Amino acid sequence: KTVHPDPATLDIIKDKGAQKAFYSEHQLPTALYELFADAAGVRQAVAAGKWSLPFVQKSRTGGYDGRGVAVIRTPEDLDHQLLPGPCLLEQLVDIDKELAVIVARNADKEMRSFPLVEMVFDPKANLVDYLQAPAEVSPEVCAAATALAERTAAAYGLSGLLAVELFLTQTGDILVNEVAPRPHNSGHHTIESCPTSQFEQHLRGVLNLPLGDTQLLRPALMLNILGEAGYQGLVQYEGVADVLAMPEVFVHLYGKTHTRPFRKMGHVTIMGDSLLECQQKAEQVKAVLKCKGAERC
Repeated sequence: KTVHPDPATLDIIKDKGAQKAFYSEHQLPTALYELFADAAGVRQAVAAGKWSLPFVQKSRTGGYDGRGVAVIRTPEDLDHQLLPGPCLLEQLVDIDKELAVIVARNADKEMRSFPLVEMVFDPKANLVDYLQAPAEVSPEVCAAATALAERTAAAYGLSGLLAVELFLTQTGDILVNEVAPRPHNSGHHTIESCPTSQFEQHLRGVLNLPLGDTQLLRPALMLNILGEAGYQGLVQYEGVADVLAMPEVFVHLYGKTHTRPFRKMGHVTIMGDSLLECQQKAEQVKAVLKCKGAERC
């Protein structure tokens, strides 16, 4: 049987340390890093002066939606926030913007990318609050970011989708952060905003069919629906009807029966004549759409 993505590729991608080594091997720019067996090794490296604060620690496996990542800024963080188990340390990048490109590829090596998106993170939850398409960057940055994402997808040689998350630094460098070989949160807006959604495109790539049109039909913003802080348990939504009454606003709930603070429960795609209009609508959605649980926590 032919399996996509190839299991050997999945072995690399599921391990953030192996991902980093892959980028170094293929001359794909990424943040400075070092691998460690455990938190004790991290403390020893800091004590020896090999690493100085601040830095980012990432678990090599099992991390998602902000889990498995710790930003270590102070000596107290070394005592209380270090993650256990095999990990990597990464230089804390001076980030201007966080960007992403969804690249599609098939076995015939046809490749097509969705337009570059810009991600805005919730600082408390350490996951995407919303993203906007197109990204507000120069044409030169857009072209360079897309080219780097496509180089990354070609290096992996997979069929289907590869979501490539990127850092744009304050000095204008573009670095590969990490990848996901599947439909991804950074491409959910394509359901409404592109002629071919990321989900259809993934199937086209896996089945070695011609890849579909990826142009952006309208400016779009994708807002994650997160569980409200202070609530957990059986989910209760507020304001859904109000949001559905808004023009060019599309609600997608994931069918999860229970919520907890900052759990991804769905997303809202918002379209408009401009990004400013999308942003204004997003503020209206945030004001009325709430995802609460039956219990306080």
